[in-house]
Amino acid sequence: MKTDLLKLPVFLKPLILSLFLLSFLAFLSLQTPLLSFNKPAEKLPPDLKIRPGYSSYDAYLHRQLNKTLNPKLRQIWTTRDWDRKVRVFSEFFGSLKRRELLSNGSKSLCIGARVGQEVAALKRVGVNDSVGIDLVPYPPLVLKGDFHHQPFDDGTFDFEFSNVFDHALYPWRFVGEIERTLRRGGVCVLHVLLSRRADKYSANDLYSVDALKELFKNSEMVEVRRIDGFGLDTEVVFRKK
Repeated sequence: MKTDLLKLPVFLKPLILSLFLLSFLAFLSLQTPLLSFNKPAEKLPPDLKIRPGYSSYDAYLHRQLNKTLNPKLRQIWTTRDWDRKVRVFSEFFGSLKRRELLSNGSKSLCIGARVGQEVAALKRVGVNDSVGIDLVPYPPLVLKGDFHHQPFDDGTFDFEFSNVFDHALYPWRFVGEIERTLRRGGVCVLHVLLSRRADKYSANDLYSVDALKELFKNSEMVEVRRIDGFGLDTEVVFRKK
């Protein structure tokens, strides 16, 4: 076969290679859950807008990975940013414990956790059964996982936290997966930015907590408060019914 390929005309070789790569990508697509791309406008509350420009779910993932895999950013996240973020997240989680929304016995998940500062902070304040998910794993703190399709069984967690709601291309799936994997009575805490555009990698813009309240169909909103959380200004707490 190798000899036959060498004998092929030069102009055919790129075509053969392209066909091979397409076949390989098709094989990979069968190995992971697919999320079909569809226009979500009619499914969304009026105070939540999806940003245009994504021709497919793969295009969306490619853009997110451009940030997550950026070597300069990862270097910053794991060095000079690490202590500061773990300290601030520890303050947030300590406050949640004092308000009895989180306990040392809570089985906890951090969604979109990158290199795991949130997970490290949970463990620092005594919530030891904690893990994160992200498109790119960072073991042992962060497992590989897409927040549109969490790799966990129904009712796995007592507590879920995320500050990347703005990165969800399908916000109703993001929320639906939280409600699916939370136990009854479990708590979800989101840190979000209201009324202003978040960073250039955001996939949606949120203008009111009412939009979140509409998305969380199986939970009640129990708290909303102002925060200063790495560019995010609002903490919203839901409890699953």
